[in-house]
Formats: sequence, structure tokens, C-alpha cells
Amino acid sequence: MPTVEEVSAGGVIVDMSRSDLPVAIIARYNRGGRLEWCLPKGHPEGVESNEQAAEREVEEETGIEGRILTPLGSIDYWFTVPRYRVHKTVHHFLLTATGGYLTIEKDPDHEAVDVAWVPLAELTNRLSFPNERRIAQLAREALPRYLKG
Repeated sequence: MPTVEEVSAGGVIVDMSRSDLPVAIIARYNRGGRLEWCLPKGHPEGVESNEQAAEREVEEETGIEGRILTPLGSIDYWFTVPRYRVHKTVHHFLLTATGGYLTIEKDPDHEAVDVAWVPLAELTNRLSFPNERRIAQLAREALPRYLKG
């Protein structure tokens, strides 16, 4: 079975103006029809860098504009579609919210079916995937460097 390599970028976008440090996450249905809460992400378009793609995808899927603070790392996984296997690598970044409002109406692919602010302390309990929970933990560890004391 042939293998296709895919790359996506996204991240953990935090509203640093609020004391509970909420993170915008999205809900989408997987191929099996199960609702999954996940971090926003998507494919780079054209000559976009992973950083540019992450900022654009986060805004498209959540409605929240953001600026990257630091890389959080990458995850990779495999899945199979009818005629080939996909090896996907997702590059994650920590972003600070700079504007916008929660909405799924900006998502051109209409993959997101819901969006929510989740307090950072509750984020690992809401995310569906262990690898994204690990990214959320890395965000919690990195965030104090960027908070105003």
C-alpha cells in the first residue's frame, strides 16, 4: 500500500488577558462519526511556513487571531484511507490571542462543528487525543515565561 506524507500546523492559543488562561479548542467529527475535541490545525497553503499556517488555521477554525510565542513540538501519526496510508506530522505552537471572537464560521472546510474556550487547567481533560494532551502540558510549562508578573 503506498504511503503519503502530510504536514499540518496549529497550536495552543491562549487568552492571556483572563486569569483562567482559556485556550480555544474545536470539536469535529472523525471518520467514524465520533465527536472529538482537538487543537486547531491545518495544512500550509502555497509557500506558507508552518508558523504562518498555524496562525491562519487557528484563526480560521476558532475565529481567534493570534501571534506565535514559541514552538511546542511536533507529533506524528499514521492512518489508512481506502487506497493508501498517510503519515502525518503536525507542528504545534504556543500563541497569544490578539483579537477576534469564537466562531466556526471562518472555517472554509467546515470541519469544525463547535469551538470553546477551555481554562488551561482543564485543557488536558477536554482534549480527545493523548498526543495533544502532551502538547497542552508543554504549553502549560512554557506559558509562565510569557505572562506579565
